[in-house]
Amino acid sequence: MSAPDALPLGIEIRPLQSDDVDAVVAIETEAFTTPWQADTFASLIDRDGVELIVMVEESGLVIGYAVVWCILDQGELANLALSPVRRGAGLGSHLLRHVVDVAAGRGVQKLFLEVRASNKRAIDLYTRFGFEDVGLRRAYYDNPREDARVMLMAVG
Repeated sequence: MSAPDALPLGIEIRPLQSDDVDAVVAIETEAFTTPWQADTFASLIDRDGVELIVMVEESGLVIGYAVVWCILDQGELANLALSPVRRGAGLGSHLLRHVVDVAAGRGVQKLFLEVRASNKRAIDLYTRFGFEDVGLRRAYYDNPREDARVMLMAVG
């Protein structure tokens, strides 16, 4: 897995708080064609088996987030996204490394995800971390209709 050890100066990763929801929804809306709504994120706060993680600048501005389901020894990376202006600087690697660490801490041994087949940047990141293709969900995504690659990483 390739991720630099230390976060860039002024960047922090922490659990999502209710005050972060609007900023997360703004990033979600930029990143996904069928975005989750604010009430979805709000309903997941403090829900058993869900890890909500945000990446924030020193000013408190949310610049990325992740949602991970952890059930027994399996997990699913449901969402991971960065603010468009912060993409391409390696921050996704830091966020994904944190997700994997949190999942491992919860006893997850297998971490799954689905990703648009055309999302080469995300697929490259996941592959660098050790995710491998284990399936394909045909016509899984809407707007546009597209297949999802199902990927798996052995954690720990």
